[in-house]
Amino acid sequence: MNEIRDVAKDQLKSFVERIERLEEEKAALGGDVREVYAELKSYGLDPKIVRQVVRLRKMDRAEYQEQEALLDVYKAALGME
Repeated sequence: MNEIRDVAKDQLKSFVERIERLEEEKAALGGDVREVYAELKSYGLDPKIVRQVVRLRKMDRAEYQEQEALLDVYKAALGME
């Protein structure tokens, strides 16, 4: 029985260590992304708009078109067009 617990304990430790390494990598990548946004800002580009473009590029075409249509409906309802 202790042998099974030891194996489970070792597996758990391995999983936790992997998660910790991945969290460190994620933090490093987040820093890299912030640097890119700072760089594009230094070129006069608007980071907020670029974030929106990145988000839109992740969408498939149908989802994008649906959001654009809904946005148009909401803007029209508020007299923004």
